[in-house]
Amino acid sequence: MIYVIGHKSPDSDSVCSAIAVTELKRQLGIKCEARVAGDINAESKFILEKFGMEVPEVLDNAEDEDIILVDHSDLSQGVDGLEEARVVGIVDHHKLGDVETSVPVEVLIRPLGCTCTIIKGLFDYYRKEISKDIAGIMLCAILSDSVIFKSPTCTDEDRDAVADLAKIAGVGDVEGLGMEMFRVKSDVEGTSAKDLVMGDYKDFNMGGKKVGVGQLELVDLKMLDGREDELLEEMERLKDDGRDAVFLMLTDIMREGTMLLCVSRDAGLREEVFGENEDGWYDGMMSRKKQVVPKLEEFFG
Repeated sequence: MIYVIGHKSPDSDSVCSAIAVTELKRQLGIKCEARVAGDINAESKFILEKFGMEVPEVLDNAEDEDIILVDHSDLSQGVDGLEEARVVGIVDHHKLGDVETSVPVEVLIRPLGCTCTIIKGLFDYYRKEISKDIAGIMLCAILSDSVIFKSPTCTDEDRDAVADLAKIAGVGDVEGLGMEMFRVKSDVEGTSAKDLVMGDYKDFNMGGKKVGVGQLELVDLKMLDGREDELLEEMERLKDDGRDAVFLMLTDIMREGTMLLCVSRDAGLREEVFGENEDGWYDGMMSRKKQVVPKLEEFFG
């Protein structure tokens, strides 16, 4: 049995791409099962419920298992025990991470806005049918990762994939669906500071430094009014647990920018890396992968 799994703090692309790759492999005669590396968020639950899909089971430890990684290839972001797993494949849209293998493996990494766009291309390449439900969740994953086409990571191939998948899934109003998803994602009432920070959070090894970057995408940042101090307190706890810096992107998808929170061992790190900004708002900052992580890696590297 091969388990297909995304990163910890699973987002919609991580969850949906695991399900989609599993279905493709099944059609190719390879026995796989989709798994997640933790509880899924409200947006992902909404997507799966909308298209009648079950939530994959959680895989707590990958030691001695055959694994296909989706939406990541960094050990720091992967399920526990990944160092002792047999990684037999990777499908991702980020930079190549530090996963090592003992045998040759299938690796497909492309600079697109979403892993599910890559998987759409794989279905086309193998001439395999995409069912209505699988098309629906892949479509939603692309809308989520591309922030309804507003992210600088979004490509024409992502837009074309959405158009094709929408026809299969029977979705007429693509942007309306995207806004419905983000309204679900933006419902932060009653959500703890820990869950807000960790909902879409990743650790990175940057020049021997452990740096965490989370992102919370909202339709209106006013939904977080009065909660900045508790978010910073949770970030401080993460920093004190062995990290040199922790960043949290509070991204307003309507204003198309980010309020960037930072706690660090070095005062003034945010301004040093991203430029002086009195209130922490960075207009046009939408992508962790393209606009935040590369600058941090350059600084710490």
